[in-house]
Amino acid sequence: MSGKELDYIKEVFESNYIAPVGEFIERFEQSVCDFTKAKYACALVNGTSAIHLALRILGIKNGDKVLASTFTFIGSVTPILFQNAEPIFIDSDESWNIDPNLVEEAAKKEEPKALIITHLYGQMAKIEDLLFLSKKYGFYLIEDAAESLGATYKEKHAGTFGDFGVYSFNGNKIITTSSGGMLVSNNKKWIKQAKFLSTQAKENYPWYEHKTYGYNYRMSNVLAAIGVAQMEVLEERIKRKREIFDIYRKELMEIADFMPEVENSKGNRWLTTLTFKDRNPLEIMEKLEKHNIESRPLWKPMHLQPLFKNAKSYLSGVSEKLFKKGLCLPSGTALKNEEIDKICSLIKE
Repeated sequence: MSGKELDYIKEVFESNYIAPVGEFIERFEQSVCDFTKAKYACALVNGTSAIHLALRILGIKNGDKVLASTFTFIGSVTPILFQNAEPIFIDSDESWNIDPNLVEEAAKKEEPKALIITHLYGQMAKIEDLLFLSKKYGFYLIEDAAESLGATYKEKHAGTFGDFGVYSFNGNKIITTSSGGMLVSNNKKWIKQAKFLSTQAKENYPWYEHKTYGYNYRMSNVLAAIGVAQMEVLEERIKRKREIFDIYRKELMEIADFMPEVENSKGNRWLTTLTFKDRNPLEIMEKLEKHNIESRPLWKPMHLQPLFKNAKSYLSGVSEKLFKKGLCLPSGTALKNEEIDKICSLIKE
C-alpha cells in the first residue's frame, strides 16, 4: 500500500457511500483516464468482467468466432464462453505475445468477429500489426492489458489502441484494489452502456424496470478509494519493477533468456519472466520453495487446457516451449536488492 489508502477509505466511511456508488469511483475512473489518455472508463469488480462487457457491447453472440492469445491467463478467454461464442487460439512469436502472422492466417479462414490480445507480463504485443489486421479483416480488437497498465508503444498506452482496453487491479498486479478492473474506450456510448449493464441494466424509472439483463459488476466506492491512492504511486512502481528486472537480467543472463520488449515499446515489467537455456524450471522452483521463495511456471497455453481440448488453434509451438522452459520470479516492488541477490545465488547454485 502507498500509505494514503486509509485516509481515502476514512473519507468513504464518513460519506457513508460504501456500495457501488460514490465520489471515489468517479475519481478512480478519471485517474486512469488521465494516466492512460483513454477518454472514458468504467470501474468494475475485475478484469474478466470488463472483457465480458466488451464482448457483450460489441454484439458477440452464440456461434461467433473470437480469436484470442493462447499464452495467457484463463480469465482472458472465459468471457468468450459466457457469450456462447467460439474461442480460436493463436500462438506466440519471438516476442512471447500473440503472432500477427498467425492472426492473419486465422482471419482469412475463420472470419472472426473479434480478437482479444493479451499484453503479456506487462509487455506490449505488436499492436500496430494487429490494428492493421483488425481493419483489413473487419474484426473488433479488445486489448487485455490486465498485466500491463503503464506499458506503452511509441508513448501511447496499452489498452488505448483497440475498441476496448481492460486493466486489472487484482492483488498481484502492479497496483491493486484487492480485486477490481477497469474497462476503457474512446467510445462514450459504449462506456455508458457498460455502466448500465454493470448495474443490473436498471432503466431510469422510480421502480426497478428491466428491458434486458445486466450484471452485478460495478466496483465499490471503498475499493475505488484504494485505487485512487494506488494510482498516485504507479509511476514509481513501474520504475522499481524495471529496476528489479534489470538486476535479474544482469545476474542470470548467462543461464537464461528474458522476455524481450517489442521495438518502440516500454513494458511495465510486471513480472520478471525468463526461460532457462539448460535447466529444469520445476527443479529450480522446488529449490526456491525450500527457502520460502515463491516462483511459478509461465502460463500453460489455453490450447493445452482440458477445458479447450476441442477448440481450434493456430500454432507455432512457441508457447509450449515457453511453458516447458520458463519461470516467473518474485517481482514485488517491496523486494530488497539483497533479497534479489539471494534468489539469483540460489538459482545459480
